[in-house]
Amino acid sequence: MANSELAARFLAVHIDRLRKLPKRRIVFPEGDDPRIQQAAARLEDERLVEPVLIGKAHTLPDDRYARLLHERRKAKGMTEMEARQLSQKPLYFASLMVSAGDAHGSVGGATNTTAETVRAAILCIGVAANVKTVSSVMFVIVPDRSFGKDGALAFADCAIVIDPCAVELAEIAIATAESTRRILNVEPSVAMLSFSTKGSGKHAWVDKVVEAVRIARERAPQLNIDGELQVDAALMASVGASKAPGSTVAGHANTLIFPDLHSGNIGYKLVERLASGAALGPFLQGLAKPANDLSRGCSADDVYGAAIITALQA
Repeated sequence: MANSELAARFLAVHIDRLRKLPKRRIVFPEGDDPRIQQAAARLEDERLVEPVLIGKAHTLPDDRYARLLHERRKAKGMTEMEARQLSQKPLYFASLMVSAGDAHGSVGGATNTTAETVRAAILCIGVAANVKTVSSVMFVIVPDRSFGKDGALAFADCAIVIDPCAVELAEIAIATAESTRRILNVEPSVAMLSFSTKGSGKHAWVDKVVEAVRIARERAPQLNIDGELQVDAALMASVGASKAPGSTVAGHANTLIFPDLHSGNIGYKLVERLASGAALGPFLQGLAKPANDLSRGCSADDVYGAAIITALQA
């Protein structure tokens, strides 16, 4: 099955879920881009979301957004003039629409960099309560439906946090578990990955993962999480039973937390290329409200899929 077919299979399930929910309003700050326009027309025609397109030539007169941004950032030294100027930029205006409750989520990044898109979201929307780390999740779908939820798994962090400390790794795990619950519609079974399983290897990198597991359990005691686990122990029942007997995660993981961006980025691309998998994302997590970043090489289909997931995050 080709990557596009797997992605379509995955999205079909979530489109059915979305149709049963009140219609979400999704704002696109790069509304002049033909890919955005094509995806928005499809989303509107299929009655999946209410798209709002913002273009460079549009007048953005809402002073309420400037006041909202100033109120959010004045303690950090932002002046009223700076807030007014920033709020006129489409990326910031879109994020402020979400922050104000005038849209359920935003999707940008088709013509702006990830750094610009994420910065606008953090400044205007902010992070969720009790969260300090904004990270990302990829939804990876493989042909073998015995893995994850019908072949779909959550991978994190594959795009944002380069070298998380133990606390950041724990926050990524907790946020990704919520993404698994909300998007994959299944209870998360979280594997904290390493080159070691349950003490088989000794290194500071292993110690970081073990500490992250301890912190995550302390902060989210109901979360089904275990580590450190090698990826075969996390995914294969026979290997999990051998290497981590008694673990409720080993052999059954649907949520994989990588120890750093190196391994996360390499891992999802290996699955995508060698296992003929499909990868959707990255999707931001840890924000107070949904905002997501596209690749500048995205297609109209990518925009369409990102909007569907953003609507389900709301």
